[in-house]
Amino acid sequence: MSVPILMNPDADRGEAAPAMEIVTSVLQASGLEAIDITGADRAASLRAAHQAVSLGAERLIVIGGDGLVNLGLQAVAGTDTVLGVVPVGTGNDFVRGIDGFVTETAAAAQQALGPGRSIDAIRTDFGWVASVATAGFSADVNARANQLRWPRGPKRYSVATVMELPGMTPREVDLTVDGSTHSVRSALIAVANTAWFGGGMQICPAADPTDAILEVTVVGDVGRLQMLRFFGRVFKGTHLENPSVTTYRGREISIDCPLLDLWGDGEPLGPAPMTLAAVPGALKLAC
Repeated sequence: MSVPILMNPDADRGEAAPAMEIVTSVLQASGLEAIDITGADRAASLRAAHQAVSLGAERLIVIGGDGLVNLGLQAVAGTDTVLGVVPVGTGNDFVRGIDGFVTETAAAAQQALGPGRSIDAIRTDFGWVASVATAGFSADVNARANQLRWPRGPKRYSVATVMELPGMTPREVDLTVDGSTHSVRSALIAVANTAWFGGGMQICPAADPTDAILEVTVVGDVGRLQMLRFFGRVFKGTHLENPSVTTYRGREISIDCPLLDLWGDGEPLGPAPMTLAAVPGALKLAC
């Protein structure tokens, strides 16, 4: 039996390739063959993943970070194909929010062969999101971080935060939660299935990928110094005590604001207006 594998050769100092060797060895020890279906770019890899699932693959393993999890999710969501994750990316925020997940490469490779556990995912107008969809300053930081080649790892998001801070501009946003609309002036909005984003920032501490509810954190009309302090507290999840922060919970969230772009799992989604919905058990995750 063969198992299709997707990897990102740029993930965390090129550690995807050594991880691929470890995953291959683990599969061989279980009598399985690893088939690398990685394409020349994201679009080609996504086509290959969809084809593997359509041909009846029992599982798909991704070796990389949150972007690879997002890519794999597009192919397996709503199917019986189990997604295995070997996290060697920059942020690895998705796996932080999964109880019992291991991160050491050999252990993660073994875990990727285990039975699938059903967890929720976020369905949007532009595809699926595994962990957090975000708009405003956080999305600008994400875009900047993707352009940087230094530093490696989660510190890249901290550098991108400082670089984007001078241009931060709060916007008027219509946020609709389960049919109830709130007009807010916001610098940052996060809609979460799991708690973390941005390389270890606990943006929505109460997010649970098994409760069919999305947690929403809205940072209001704050100044640059306040935002910098906010990011200092978000790693511990204590930012919710700030009076400028408002939280909501709901099954369906709509965001409407002119010229506002949303990102999900560190990847660009598309422009507002956008609707995001929690889909119970959309993903079968090996964990």
